[in-house]
Amino acid sequence: MTTDSPSSHGTTQGTTDTIPGTALNSTNLRVLAGLGLLLVAVCTVATMAVTLTDAISDDGVGGAFVTAGFWAAGLAALAGVTALAVPRRTLVAAQYALAVAAPLLALMD
Repeated sequence: MTTDSPSSHGTTQGTTDTIPGTALNSTNLRVLAGLGLLLVAVCTVATMAVTLTDAISDDGVGGAFVTAGFWAAGLAALAGVTALAVPRRTLVAAQYALAVAAPLLALMD
């Protein structure tokens, strides 16, 4: 008598070594890091706009928060380039967090 079920001779049933569809592999992390570099560019332009608006409307002197904003944008770019070379989830998360923090820091000035 034959059955349509696979035989269990030499194999273990029920265990498959597949990666779930939502898992972040190195290719996905590199794509996210590349998109994050676009976000860094947009946030850098936003930081520049906030700084220029502050310079025109206020006393014209950038404070410590403007400097911190530009440092955050630079570190976000560095984290993004590093994440492209060595894909790590923490680097991509740091890239996005620093990119968003840059214009927010400049706004605090």
